[in-house]
Amino acid sequence: MDWVSDSDEKNSDNFSWETDEDDKESPADPPGEASEAGPSQPSLYSHFIGMGFSGDMVEKAIKENGEGNVETILETLLTYSAIGNSPSDCEDAPAECPVTSDEYSFDSDIDTDDPNDQDFIEGPQEKDKKLLILVDMGFSPEEADAAIERCGLDSSVLELADSIHAAQMAEEPEGIGWDCPKTRFEAAEGSSYGSTRKKRSLIEVKRKLKRSCLSQRRRDYVRKSTVDFDDAPLAIPKPMIGFGIPFEKCITRRSLPEAAIGPPYFYYENVALAPKGVWDTISRFLYDIEPEFVDSKYFCAAARKRAYIHNLPIENRFPLLPIPAKTIQEALPMTRQWWPQWDKRTQLNCLQTCIASAKLTERIRKALENYGDLPPPRVQEYVLAECRKWNLVWVGHHKVAPLEPDEVEMLLGFPNNHTRGGGISRTERYKSLGNSFQVNTVAYHLSVLKSMFPNGINLLSLFSGIGGAEVALHKLGIHLKTVVSVEKSEVNRNILRSFWEQTNQKGNLIDLDDVQLLNGDRLESLMKRYGGFDLVIGGSPCNNLAGSNRHTRDGLEGEHSSLFFDYFRILDLVKSIMVKNL
Repeated sequence: MDWVSDSDEKNSDNFSWETDEDDKESPADPPGEASEAGPSQPSLYSHFIGMGFSGDMVEKAIKENGEGNVETILETLLTYSAIGNSPSDCEDAPAECPVTSDEYSFDSDIDTDDPNDQDFIEGPQEKDKKLLILVDMGFSPEEADAAIERCGLDSSVLELADSIHAAQMAEEPEGIGWDCPKTRFEAAEGSSYGSTRKKRSLIEVKRKLKRSCLSQRRRDYVRKSTVDFDDAPLAIPKPMIGFGIPFEKCITRRSLPEAAIGPPYFYYENVALAPKGVWDTISRFLYDIEPEFVDSKYFCAAARKRAYIHNLPIENRFPLLPIPAKTIQEALPMTRQWWPQWDKRTQLNCLQTCIASAKLTERIRKALENYGDLPPPRVQEYVLAECRKWNLVWVGHHKVAPLEPDEVEMLLGFPNNHTRGGGISRTERYKSLGNSFQVNTVAYHLSVLKSMFPNGINLLSLFSGIGGAEVALHKLGIHLKTVVSVEKSEVNRNILRSFWEQTNQKGNLIDLDDVQLLNGDRLESLMKRYGGFDLVIGGSPCNNLAGSNRHTRDGLEGEHSSLFFDYFRILDLVKSIMVKNL
């Protein structure tokens, strides 16, 4: 489903772990049997002294925890170090020592007034203690908090640290030197703790990553980049108008990184409300260009929050004419006579890949039939919630219905009957339309190409769908000399082929079915035959990014949305081949 919720969602943890059986405690050292007078194992005492801890601190930690649990002793010592107090300053409970530094204060994150806050009831002090330790080890508060949520409050600090490392590994391609946080705690020269994070010589890693979270193609084609873990994620602006919208004051200048300057020009689109960090990553891969966030409600009567990264000029843009209707009743005038006064909607939400069932619309009719023109507030609230969710419109007295495919085509800027015919089912039409571009929005951005390519354009269209880019360029009056379209769905390929024939295109349409099979040799052959590409356009699947996906919203590591890295791979190949052929 392509419907995007405006609410933020936390990503689920998708790592699968297994227990290392060799990591169990030795029967010879059962916990809780150490002498309270002091350590009976001088080697253990010397071991921690060698790690840089003071003698008093080590003796206190061993006395509290016993000699049998090395991991617990280390956690206690790290707690003392993180808080910055000696055992004598925190005699009874290290976790309750006062925090004097604002840098490590997490009190503002705890809602002490909410009796239903389980984290607060079950021990916020324990959570704060582990947060302090992890932050002092060099991890960000966000990483520490996410690790505790993944692994549970009962997990040890080292398990939490391992979990954070695993999450970082999922973001770090093999052989690429990302900047990692540096530990604030410096171990003594030659101590084992100094190499724990790399070799795990003190305590064996209890859990191992069972699967690689990165596909081979991502590792093969990733650029070197640095990550500033203190950087805030990209903020989505309000209003979402990008560099400007038609008939409004617009930004006309921007600076692009040198590596991003065309040719070729490129244009990439995906959902704006993606999981945290997704657009930062996409921006880094696409030559550090910042996204242009645009809501298509400024171009039509339906919202469609999208982000676009491109290297196109932004001055002298112009919209398609005639300007589409911007309100529901202007776009769908037949609904006006039935629209109740208590339904204040003027625009539709994001158009989905599926529609409401007949049972739902019947329930709504029955909920309203016992009332006149003004149902009670509770009924209004129920009806409006369903109407907003499913984009239902009024087609009779107390009667709502989902949009028809022809109406969705019109709202998205496609020609009449664009997805109709050729044995395509109603369900397939909704699915294809729900995953498409909003043509008027894209055409406004691409309009700068008309004066640049008066004789026509060679287009590489990745994830073409039903041809939103091709329709936009055609409506702009830009001749399509050659289009290499890559699209997995046979239904969508047939729709684009039908559009090509119905509009009497004179250029070449070459359709391929898999971006993963489009390699350098094939690209070089196509470019040798038809010339270099003037524009590389596409929007990789949003299945694992959309807010409506409650089950596999895995970001760019998801099975479908990881295809973004093929967009980057192919774009980089095109740029390289064109440079080589200069």
